Amino acid sequence: MDTINYLWEFISEFFIFFLTAFVLFVIFLFIYDKYVQRKHALLINYPVIGRFRFLFEALREPLRQYFAEETFYESKDKVDWVYTAAKDKPNYQSFSVHQPFAESRFIIKHASSVLNDDEVSDNTEVVFGQNREIPFVSKTPIIRSAMSDGALSPEAVRAFSIAGKNSELTINTGEGSLTSNHLFTLKPDLNNAKYLEIVKSNFIAETAFKVGSLLFNRKIALKWYRSILLNKKTQNTYIYDTTSHVLFRVNWDADIQEFPKSVPQSIPNMIFQMSSGLYGVRDKNGNFDPLRYQKVMKFCRMTEIKIAQGAKQTGGKLGASKVTADIAYYRGVPEGKDLFSPNRFPFANTTEELLDFVEELQELSRKPVGFKIVVSDVNAVKELASNIAKRKQDGKNIPDFISVDSGEGGSATAPLELMESVGLTTHNALYVLDTVFRDYGIRDDIKIIASGKILTPDDIIITMCMGADAVGIARGFMMSGGCIRARMCSGFGTHVCPVGMATQDKKKRASYLVTKEGNEIGNYHKNLIKGMKVMLAVMGLKSIKDLNKHLLTFKNRNGEIYFNIDNYFKNKLHL
Repeated sequence: MDTINYLWEFISEFFIFFLTAFVLFVIFLFIYDKYVQRKHALLINYPVIGRFRFLFEALREPLRQYFAEETFYESKDKVDWVYTAAKDKPNYQSFSVHQPFAESRFIIKHASSVLNDDEVSDNTEVVFGQNREIPFVSKTPIIRSAMSDGALSPEAVRAFSIAGKNSELTINTGEGSLTSNHLFTLKPDLNNAKYLEIVKSNFIAETAFKVGSLLFNRKIALKWYRSILLNKKTQNTYIYDTTSHVLFRVNWDADIQEFPKSVPQSIPNMIFQMSSGLYGVRDKNGNFDPLRYQKVMKFCRMTEIKIAQGAKQTGGKLGASKVTADIAYYRGVPEGKDLFSPNRFPFANTTEELLDFVEELQELSRKPVGFKIVVSDVNAVKELASNIAKRKQDGKNIPDFISVDSGEGGSATAPLELMESVGLTTHNALYVLDTVFRDYGIRDDIKIIASGKILTPDDIIITMCMGADAVGIARGFMMSGGCIRARMCSGFGTHVCPVGMATQDKKKRASYLVTKEGNEIGNYHKNLIKGMKVMLAVMGLKSIKDLNKHLLTFKNRNGEIYFNIDNYFKNKLHL
């Protein structure tokens, strides 16, 4: 009984203390808001309770996706499909969609006699650069769009590398250059690896690794292991080889003859993106280094020059908090300073200069080269097509592919005034590019990669019917890898990705489960292909090569139906 009385007395005193402290705090806050602070008029007029506005405003964004209707994509059902596909669970709906879509949309035309799934070809290959000495055969028409190491955490890049290797997903490196994390799955022959900086293990490091693994986990064990063997700020730029227990990274100063003769089979198929900052292929003065480029291309299948991106027609922007010692090493820039790339690509002062540079890269790498644009003016597309057609007539090299990004394309960091204010949406831009290139007789020579708000198999099928040879997906793959769409990617101010995917914050990164997320990214890719085959069967098609725009119907929000979508676009775009 005494124990109960003592406990009750303790609780009562604690409650009184807490209540007194709370009342005193509110009185202090009232005095501070009304008589001291002079930053917010609202708090002068409504001290204390005015702060609820800031609280609700802070909660609005994190809670938006849980309680509000989906407004960015067609419906919440599409977002749910991504997460379910990543878990590799059955993706069937009951009764109806949760958020019906009544706006304008494309509809596929089904066949009178549909096919069974096993009658649809498993071959989904897309060949880029047929005229190059070393063409690139992408195993699927799906490409993980450009996302840089730096914008993404090292752990996220490693997860994508695992997914790329395991599910034959093509990875675009993004403008941040080719890094050790992209080569995470590399299994080098250490007897023939003069192109690598190799750090061998020792007894102390091995002991620390075993103790760390036994008492904690592999991530902590590897952290100790690196610290003992390297003891330098850029120790995370080294890859740990599980077989030989050595640490290694590429020695870019090694003779090019020492580099692999062909792309190692143990790494994913990668597209190297070259931006206006020339990261990864620049010399100490920031100028283009042809030899370094050739070395980089020993690991990549083709090159994409970044001229523009959907939400960012300016140069890339990386906050100082993301420019770690590792990122500074990869990009050849100062550590800990905001990194803003030039707006204009240095070899694109004119269209002709850009096309000449494309030809130079083709000759240096012997592999396909193209560039990424955003379409906002048909006359600009006609000028581009005219220049390419003339080069073709003169027997010069022309681009092997063009990536066209939507004006709605995402970005971790971009000026708000440019988001959705520059550039046509995916289908409109794609129709313009495809139509104009056909008019100039160059469409069959150039592959088109289209990106922008593509999430599910129907998005891919519709986009490919519209003329795309392949599609780029960024946000869908981000979500499959654990992104919760908190919109805290930028790294500026207090913006820190809560799941450790788009940040360089060490504490947040430590929680990211590389192997698990890598497998789920791969699941999403596999289920996209599986869903595409289901749609092809319904359309009565045996191959993705049979897709064309005549297999689409368009319904606008007024209920008008266009069975010939050329008529719809002619009325809309006035080409």
